Amino acid sequence: MLLKLPPKKTANAPDKAVSDMEIDSYEVKCDFVVAKITIQKVRKENVPIYDVKMPVVSEATELVLKEIIEKLARVTKVTAEEINDPHKNLMLRSKFFESALEEVHGYFPNINDFSQMALAGLIVQRMYGFGKLDIIMADNNLEDVCINRADRPVCVYHKQYGWVKTNVFIDNEEQTYNFASMIGRKVGRDINSLNPIMDAHLVTGDRVAATIFPISSAGNTMSFRRFARSPWTVTHLIEPRKGVMTMEMAAVLWLALEFELNILVCGGTASGKTSVLNALCALMPKNQRILSIEDTREFSLPVDLNWNWVPMCSRAENSEGFGKVSMLDLIVAALRMRPDRIIVGEVRTREQAETMFEAMHTGHSVYTTMHADTVEQMARRLVEPPISIPKNEVEALHIILVQHRDRMRNVRRTLELAEVLRTSGLESDLKVNYLYRWRPRTDTFENVEESIRLIEDITLRTGMTLQEIKKNIEQKKMILQWLLDNKVYDTNMIGKLMKAYYMEKGRLLMDVRKNASVEDVLAQL
Repeated sequence: MLLKLPPKKTANAPDKAVSDMEIDSYEVKCDFVVAKITIQKVRKENVPIYDVKMPVVSEATELVLKEIIEKLARVTKVTAEEINDPHKNLMLRSKFFESALEEVHGYFPNINDFSQMALAGLIVQRMYGFGKLDIIMADNNLEDVCINRADRPVCVYHKQYGWVKTNVFIDNEEQTYNFASMIGRKVGRDINSLNPIMDAHLVTGDRVAATIFPISSAGNTMSFRRFARSPWTVTHLIEPRKGVMTMEMAAVLWLALEFELNILVCGGTASGKTSVLNALCALMPKNQRILSIEDTREFSLPVDLNWNWVPMCSRAENSEGFGKVSMLDLIVAALRMRPDRIIVGEVRTREQAETMFEAMHTGHSVYTTMHADTVEQMARRLVEPPISIPKNEVEALHIILVQHRDRMRNVRRTLELAEVLRTSGLESDLKVNYLYRWRPRTDTFENVEESIRLIEDITLRTGMTLQEIKKNIEQKKMILQWLLDNKVYDTNMIGKLMKAYYMEKGRLLMDVRKNASVEDVLAQL
């Protein structure tokens, strides 16, 4: 038998007398290789075990696979352009797969097509990918994959179970270094004794942070932050199971986006800043030019927004110290490209912040993220050193939204939502008005104060009365409830429905009131 599942075992080979409890299981497929994932609670282990059961090949088949790999390495020609160009890089993987499949068919003509493709997939993963890690990286339930050292199991952050320990080990420290070097070459970055820290990304958009000995004294490390294959949408934010924010909060944020108010999303690491901003940006009108600026590509907008969207990424300097393109360079370049809206992945420096607020004052709508744990902390960070933006400049910002990650309960919540108020020149502090707060004791959201700045600005820009603005929010809440009831979670589907909202709002509201199906609504576009 060429392919079979291995006998059941757990990570770190716990004592057979120890009783295990399976809490979840599912299959993951990558390059036609199917592995079974089992999440187990194991006595004497502090965290659940993420058990990967890969197909097992016989010794004879293993020898043939090694022979095929050696042959393909000799005869397959790879150009520098195929390695460095993201689109051609993906085609290169397909090229390897087709060549491997042809060889497998020659050696094993009598096995079925699926087994042949699975063997070809194993060859591609070993030659061109990360071996066993490819299966883990294909699991959409994971957010992070971390190699801490060769003699420790690979750790992963599971969306449902938090940090868990896998039964996968890297062969040795050299293999980790080879993986990091391979990634670095594809994006023009080096990792060596002179440059022991590397920040890069894969062609899939996944972020990679790598360090090597002696900077990481216990061994070479790699940390993958997986790019969301199915990004959050506004429906994910308001669904009761996730409970990131209430429907009213989402409707207010949608209102701000519709009327081009500036939004800053802040929070700690992995609190969901980028995910929330990405979900909200899908609610923008489709008739405007959008530019996004990031260190590593994370934003993924609906297809209906792609027609006039220019995503840009910064670039580090090469080994000779040339070729650097900073976030500031990109922000300045973006202002020359007639954008209607600018999305900035994360603002870190004073220069970036100054340019961002200049963009707000010149009539561009700006949406960005920064690190801060509360609205008060964010307000101080903006006006105090080292960023030190003048208070009258910061008042171009309309909304500050704070994301929070509760590690004990493994939940993410919108901790605070506030508006920035205009103040007189005599006041030194930046004034904010808190609209909503999350109460962790009861896991509920509190409506703190009524809006002042948002109402004033929307009235000034549109002439809408307070009653009309409130009616608009209620209409948005009704649409959001309809999206939730119809389980519309796909970002492209959200994009199509937003097209209906901005083009034929009256008809969409009529269909929502009649509880029409999503298919019927889309059929009228």
